[in-house]
Amino acid sequence: MGAEASGSRPELRELLREAETSLLECKVCFERFGHRQQRRPRNLSCGHVVCLACVAALAHPRTLALECPFCRRACRGCDTSDCLPVLHLLELLGSALRPGPAAPRAAPAAPGVLTCQHAFGGWGTLVNPTGLALCPKTGRVVVVHDGKRRVKVFDSGGGCAHQFGEKGDAAQDLRYPLDVTVTNDCHVVVTDAGDRSLKVFDFFGQIKLVLGGHFCLPWGVETTPQNGVLVTDAEAGSLHLLEVDFPEGILRRTERLQAHLRCPRGVAVSWLTGAIAVLEHPLGPGACSSTTVKVFSATMQLIGQVDSFGLSLFFPSKITASAVAFDHQGNVVVADTSSPAVLCLGKPEEFPVLKPIITHGLSHPVALTFTKESSLLVLDSAAHSVKVYKVDWG
Repeated sequence: MGAEASGSRPELRELLREAETSLLECKVCFERFGHRQQRRPRNLSCGHVVCLACVAALAHPRTLALECPFCRRACRGCDTSDCLPVLHLLELLGSALRPGPAAPRAAPAAPGVLTCQHAFGGWGTLVNPTGLALCPKTGRVVVVHDGKRRVKVFDSGGGCAHQFGEKGDAAQDLRYPLDVTVTNDCHVVVTDAGDRSLKVFDFFGQIKLVLGGHFCLPWGVETTPQNGVLVTDAEAGSLHLLEVDFPEGILRRTERLQAHLRCPRGVAVSWLTGAIAVLEHPLGPGACSSTTVKVFSATMQLIGQVDSFGLSLFFPSKITASAVAFDHQGNVVVADTSSPAVLCLGKPEEFPVLKPIITHGLSHPVALTFTKESSLLVLDSAAHSVKVYKVDWG
């Protein structure tokens, strides 16, 4: 009996950590709820809970009107109320969440598991973000979103370094950015669904090139090891490779690598093998939530594919892939908005060897990228934030 109780302690610790992250943390500012005034959990009229400080920040100074950052339902700051269940949970778990000075250190998770180390962004800093990229030289994180300035650059600690890409109708403005990549020489490339173009900026936000009229609906974008740019055209069903003189802002060559794809969106390239993964979202009756991952070799030969039905044979719940990436070992990794979760599908020639690597703490993951240190960055659109996961070796 004692051994059984002892063995259950790591699971209990993990349950407490999950409760602290999922229930006891404001999902706008990522601060832990508390009993003091500014950190008190407040119920919005829609049922979502944020801290009092965020209610004050979101509310209009005169009318006190605000919009829920999660479901957009309108309410007023004066109509919010204390969330008593969260306050009671804080009292019940207070001592358990504060480790005693003499308690031995317990491993927070099983060795090798990805755990969330920190998050940055939050409502207001990011608004409905859609794309995520990493600068290969500086390590800075670039996110495109629906804010007044559409491109936001964060330093490695999650602080906003600068932003650019005005919301507007001019050729150099960004109307509705879908995805972003950063080239090997630090140019920022954005797909803009608003005017169906591809726009290239230098890292400080100066426009270098606008490619309009080349695509029906450019969606996913990725940089190759040779500093080319891969672009999916969701409406035309094609995949393109662009060779650009970025400093001069000149398109040198364009090549259609694949046609007859079914609404391709996400695209990723393996820097280990040169393989290219494309995420299809087929349209039509009954296909609204079906997705297919296709992987091509560097010579564009199909070497692996798997769809939602195929994955459902290996996973207990429905999978809707929203993003695709390669890890440093050449494994294909996808974000799943149905669970929500992040899943490793294994190497293309082994498809599918399904292994969940993140199963908790996500709301609506829409983009993935790996750092040089093998940390995984996940863009969570519903939480308006970037979440940083690292391997925990215990």
